[in-house]
Amino acid sequence: MQKFLLLFIFISFTTFGQEEHAWVYFKDKPNVEASISNPLSILSARAVQRKSRHSIAIDFRDVPVNESYLAEIKSFQDIAVKSKSKWLNCVHVIGELGEIEKLKELEFVSSIEYADDNLNTRSQLTNNYGKVKLETSISYDYGFAENQVNMLGTDFLHQNDLTGEGMIIAVLDAGFPNVNTLSGFEKIRNEGKLLGGFDFPGRSNDFNNPELNNHGTLVLSNMAGFIEEFIVGTAPDAAYYLFRTEIAATETPVEESYWVEAAERADSLGVDVINSSLSYALFDNPAYNYTAQDMDGQTAFSSRGASIASEKGILVVVSGGNSGESDVFPGIGAPADADVLTVGAVDPDRNRLAFSSVGPTADGRIKPDVMAQGSEVVVLTPDNRLVAVSGTSFSSPLMAGSAASFWQANPELSNYKIMDLIRESSSNAANPNNLIGYGIPNFALAYENLQNEVFTSEELVIFPNPVENFLNFRAPETGGYHLTIFDIIGRKILERDQVEEQIDLSGFSRGIYIAMFEKDNFNESRIIIKK
Repeated sequence: MQKFLLLFIFISFTTFGQEEHAWVYFKDKPNVEASISNPLSILSARAVQRKSRHSIAIDFRDVPVNESYLAEIKSFQDIAVKSKSKWLNCVHVIGELGEIEKLKELEFVSSIEYADDNLNTRSQLTNNYGKVKLETSISYDYGFAENQVNMLGTDFLHQNDLTGEGMIIAVLDAGFPNVNTLSGFEKIRNEGKLLGGFDFPGRSNDFNNPELNNHGTLVLSNMAGFIEEFIVGTAPDAAYYLFRTEIAATETPVEESYWVEAAERADSLGVDVINSSLSYALFDNPAYNYTAQDMDGQTAFSSRGASIASEKGILVVVSGGNSGESDVFPGIGAPADADVLTVGAVDPDRNRLAFSSVGPTADGRIKPDVMAQGSEVVVLTPDNRLVAVSGTSFSSPLMAGSAASFWQANPELSNYKIMDLIRESSSNAANPNNLIGYGIPNFALAYENLQNEVFTSEELVIFPNPVENFLNFRAPETGGYHLTIFDIIGRKILERDQVEEQIDLSGFSRGIYIAMFEKDNFNESRIIIKK
């Protein structure tokens, strides 16, 4: 959905001069070593397991922001603390320029970065590493959704029992009215797969408030919607967190901070995939606008957060934007310029849509990465109707759900490897460009390539994880392995010799375990979560 802003010529220059948006960066954090040595004090068990599975270190960025620093900043008159980021160790404040400048006197403040770049000096940025968003309007019988699912070969995944089971997707959007009552989401509700969510701008758990913008409900239906013969999403058996980060009526920099805060929450909950159908380039106050040169993956606040989310092992899927025909900003917006899977739009006949934003990034990387249907996309509305809509907003969730279902086949692979396999399977992989990227993925081909990847792997692979009864494993060498399983505090729970391919954990209690596999000179451990 595109938000249109009506500007009047007779506006004084003081209209935007009353308040400023800024990020206040801190020098340190409390109890870093103790938190890292006890990761379950700052992360969920699933998050710890995902990081272990992909050999991702738990580091300084995972430790929460110092709450005493926040309290001191909140004590300043005319300063409003709107959001915080543990990854970037900062808070987003809104206030008068003079009041914000006073924060520099605090001993724990390292720097301040203003959303209006004209207020910044290079010394202030030592910690830094047009409205284009919310784009408009088994064998399943997909009904009206058939073309948008089959175009990607996602029906092949579903026919092979790859429907997102065991994967968790976080949706960052503008609101999710009525997901708690709509029949199209009854499946995920009844199966306990609507895991919750949060309204970050409203600081409330009421993310499905019927008064909120309905864009998130439409987007979610492309992944989780399930009414056979009418609509089936691309990941109908995944589990979902729903995070409102967007204030639909306005466009201000604080929405980027809410985006990063939600991504951090997703990481701490062990989310596998983030879908974001949001794009930032032009703001209500032109002083905050980004330029094409800013789209380098390192400048925009949301892009910095998205890149860290990728580093943390999350597959981040982002709409490229609807500005392809714009004379002002035809390129992709943040965070689509980050190290993420950026999605453009094609019509039902696989032709690029003119509104789909184009690359490259400012540093020359190809964007978008891939394409999916972005016109005549069937979605479910909060009043329980099926409608056809347009925009890269809907290309992105079709891709995110498909990617989650695909990743289910081998969750041991990294998010970066999954992105590579998706690109390599796409229609334009031999000659990628900045109009359609690598083209339209073929998940049937990606699955074939994935099987080859698994077969030639020299690493230990365990699946599914989390596990209910039987844990399967593939190892570099044939023959039996010596297996030892410990609980989370190191007590030996099970020891077996000559174990091959499968382990029966049906008698284990729910919890976190460590499995050690040994054979000759091979010795590797994996964290296992028992459901």
